[in-house]
Amino acid sequence: MRLLGAEVVPVTSGSGTLKDAINDAMRDWVASVEDTYYCIGSVVGPHPYPWIVREFQRVVGDEAREQARAVLGGDPDFVVACVGGGSNAMGTFAGFLNTKSRLIGVEAAGLGLESGQHGASLSRGVPGVLHGARSQYLQDEEGQILEAHSISAGLDYPGVGPEHASLSADGRAEYVSATDEEALAGFKLLSVTEGIVPALEPAHAVGWLAREAGKMIPKGSSVVLTMSGRGDKDAQQVSELLDLSKD
Repeated sequence: MRLLGAEVVPVTSGSGTLKDAINDAMRDWVASVEDTYYCIGSVVGPHPYPWIVREFQRVVGDEAREQARAVLGGDPDFVVACVGGGSNAMGTFAGFLNTKSRLIGVEAAGLGLESGQHGASLSRGVPGVLHGARSQYLQDEEGQILEAHSISAGLDYPGVGPEHASLSADGRAEYVSATDEEALAGFKLLSVTEGIVPALEPAHAVGWLAREAGKMIPKGSSVVLTMSGRGDKDAQQVSELLDLSKD
């Protein structure tokens, strides 16, 4: 980003996560609307931003559907993607909404859904408003937004894009979760067996798929799983968590 001329400003407010980055970006934007444009890479925030991001991201879903049909001779039985704010999953799902494929979004269960340390907004959140959008959010009894937790930086947003909330309410998409431990297992599994090093975000989807193979995912099913990022950025963190750095 700096090579392309961008000024990159780290966020120090709050917990320094995506939520806080959006807060700071919006504060700057509303204070300088005359010469500032706001843009975001996730399907959260006020209209038309979720729609804009979905439409750009849907190239992933459209191409995945085209390629799946070429390989499988039809649409896959399942389409699986990790969900934080939900841009990766929304772009993928958009290409399959008019098919019979089951859409599965995998949220971050963190240290466990009962621990309170997670980012599973659709599994444990309630309706509310944040950053100009009504959706599902992690909140306390007074409606204050709670801090989300995930081993992956991209899944620790305390809410989800409003279209995901709609798909969940309509039953068109199903939302499940995977813990930090399962994400690490998914990271290791894909790296060792396929030589593909996933980011920790899609590693949640890999870990969930490995857990549910033969259960929620019947044997012989065809599955498309979106690998939304590379694990280079997470290599040091994973090395320490798996106690590999001493070598």
